[in-house]
Amino acid sequence: MSSQKHQPAARSTCPSCTEPLETGDLFCGACGYDLSAVSAPPDDHPTIAIGTGGSWPAATGTDTAGTPAPVQLGSDLPGTDSGGAPLGAHPDGQLPAASVRFDAPSGRHDPSADASPGATAGGATPGGSSSGDFELPAPAPAPSPAPAPVAPVPTSAPGYGIPAADPRAVDPVAPPLPPPPGTKVCVACRAGHVDTDGYCENCGHAQPRERDHMEQELGSVAVVSDRGLRHHRNEDSFAVSSTALPDGTPAVVAIVCDGVSSATRPDEASEAAAIAANELLLDSLPRGTHPQQAMHEAIIAASEAVNALAAEPDQGPSALDPEPHRHQNAPACTIVGAVAAAGLLVIGWVGDSRAYWVPDDRSGPPARLTEDDSWAAQMVAAGLMNEAEAYADERAHAITGWLGADAYELDPHTASFKPDRSGVVVVCTDGLWNYAEGADEMAQAIPADAAGRPLHSAQVLVGHALDGGGHDNVTVAILPFAVEQPGAGSPYNKA
Repeated sequence: MSSQKHQPAARSTCPSCTEPLETGDLFCGACGYDLSAVSAPPDDHPTIAIGTGGSWPAATGTDTAGTPAPVQLGSDLPGTDSGGAPLGAHPDGQLPAASVRFDAPSGRHDPSADASPGATAGGATPGGSSSGDFELPAPAPAPSPAPAPVAPVPTSAPGYGIPAADPRAVDPVAPPLPPPPGTKVCVACRAGHVDTDGYCENCGHAQPRERDHMEQELGSVAVVSDRGLRHHRNEDSFAVSSTALPDGTPAVVAIVCDGVSSATRPDEASEAAAIAANELLLDSLPRGTHPQQAMHEAIIAASEAVNALAAEPDQGPSALDPEPHRHQNAPACTIVGAVAAAGLLVIGWVGDSRAYWVPDDRSGPPARLTEDDSWAAQMVAAGLMNEAEAYADERAHAITGWLGADAYELDPHTASFKPDRSGVVVVCTDGLWNYAEGADEMAQAIPADAAGRPLHSAQVLVGHALDGGGHDNVTVAILPFAVEQPGAGSPYNKA
């Protein structure tokens, strides 16, 4: 079996004169270099840290005048170490020059002289002679010229050779300038100005639309509207107000509208309807118009406001519109409203937005005060399905009545009630009642102190819808109705 030990590789050339060598040569045939004196090459070549002591070879060249070239020392280079302190230098200001050895014919550097200065090629002593070799002292280094000016490195610089910061440069972490007075501040960075495109000029964050979440409290009536978790915008709208009847008694109004998502500009339709209905009630009630008649007229006014939108030019679908199919129909919405005045509760509606009655003391049963204009309601009214079957059908929420230019006909529904005990009226869109459809479910979802804390109660009901999935926009108005001397019997008596 052949040996597996590592054999040293044959040297191809002399390390002193680069003369080709034969395998087994112990001395160079040209210069007599002792090949056995050459140490094995190191396994690695460690780098000497900048600024530490070490042997710097003297320059071997000369200029045209015969003056030796100056030696560039590490101490001539400005800089700091990793701790931020100036780099150290040799005590005498220069690093020692190394002794060098040349062979006469070629002037090549003899590395063995560095390891053993007293030895000569071929093992001769300093006093002997061998192969024309001679020994020269290292030339004294000429004074180094003054280095070119270099920008000082601050001691706080996190590393070597990093130039000082330009004081004219803008600090990237400097706080942004405050936004101009009267402009919106970004909800993300709380510092940037919101541009007209709805994005922050500082951090680029898209801002929520103003209608994504709205809350309003006016005396004893309160409303909360939220975009929900699935829709890209809030297409609901509302209006709450209060006025006085001719005899001075108060009248409180709550209007809630739900834009039809399959129609053009449903958010504009719901807003126009809510504003028009509210304004007509505030105008007619103080003049002595009966609340139920005023509600009927308010729904007609709301319908006319939505119809007017169809005559306005539409911008048409755009590349950024997530629902371009909506631009095929006229603007449309549903509406439900409530008026509490002089011991009378008046409800009006078109579509599937609803109103519920919930007694304060829960001593009487709650009740739903509206009937939907929907496919499911028609099936139940015709006796073709029971309520559970109808609302389980995928066509259940297809509405059969709405406000808009393409509605089949306008048929406002109104009803008046005289509750015999105090309670609250819940006026809402289907974004809520989808998660609390029955009157008993609505009574369980609303807090017991709803009459005293209407805004909190509306927030709780919106949260109930969001916790259930928030598939639609959610709008809830809470209208307390107080009865001074409650009596026994039904929670409300229809007038």
